[in-house]
Amino acid sequence: MSLSTSKQAGRPTRRGARPAPLKTTDPRSRKPVFTIRRSLGIAGFMAPAALFVAVFIYYPMISGSQMAFRNWNLNDLTDTSWVGFKNFQTIFSDPVFYTVLDNTLIWVVASLVPQLVIGFAIALWLRRRFRFRGLYQALIFFPWAISGFLIGILFRWMFNSEFGVVNDLLSKVGLIDEPIPWLAEPKTAMVAVIIANVWYGVTFFAIMILAALQSIPDELYEAAELDGAGKVRTLFQVTIPYIRATLALTVLLRVIWIFNFPDIIFGMTGGGPSNETHIVTTWMITITQQGDYGKASALGLIVVALLLVFSVFYLMATREKKGARS
Repeated sequence: MSLSTSKQAGRPTRRGARPAPLKTTDPRSRKPVFTIRRSLGIAGFMAPAALFVAVFIYYPMISGSQMAFRNWNLNDLTDTSWVGFKNFQTIFSDPVFYTVLDNTLIWVVASLVPQLVIGFAIALWLRRRFRFRGLYQALIFFPWAISGFLIGILFRWMFNSEFGVVNDLLSKVGLIDEPIPWLAEPKTAMVAVIIANVWYGVTFFAIMILAALQSIPDELYEAAELDGAGKVRTLFQVTIPYIRATLALTVLLRVIWIFNFPDIIFGMTGGGPSNETHIVTTWMITITQQGDYGKASALGLIVVALLLVFSVFYLMATREKKGARS
């Protein structure tokens, strides 16, 4: 029986016999081998970052947390004894705390919703191709590079009742007959700080949503157009479902950020008048300035607990079920 050389296997086989398949290695099937040397190398690269986080984040967090259970007051450092939950009881029995909670809820919701809507609209507009689009993006993204406290000072001048530009414009168009004391009245003061925060936070939503919109394949829009879907239907059945995860994460990050963002309020009103613009973080800073570090630390732990509970329930509510897209 004659032998023939197989071009595929590279070795002689019997005539009519099936040649042996070539053995190919799929790169995706290769599993990394973690040797002791490799593990030590990875640990060495991660050590500086882990040390930095431990020293500048976890140590201050633990050190500050224990102050919440002590009588820690800068006015009298001779007694820093353990007082348990006394600082928490003092906060919960203070009527200002519940006013601050109401203000914080108004501050977060009234700032978040306009930021999301306006930022989404700007992102949809910037996704289109037009002349000087890069210039418009730079102008819209520029506010995010400015300090929040500086923005608060600028808006304090703008809302000044005597020489502020806001009253001047309203009087020129005939909407008001006399200047409005924006930052002196409780209701108008909260409106003023929310307007400033909306102006500042729109940029964040525009950046995040624009990045998500640019990842949507054009084929989806072409298919929706062939199906006869209009702009509104395409928005709610193609665009929003595709970037749903990004929207959920962006909203969560922004809620946490607004909740812990005292810069604008401190720059504009300092929490006044009569604590009507105080949120939990500005009130915490005020308590710290008064020297009561124990009470301020207890309030900080309450803030962490509130945000933790909210984050858990929010992620559970917005979790995408398997097969939801299919």
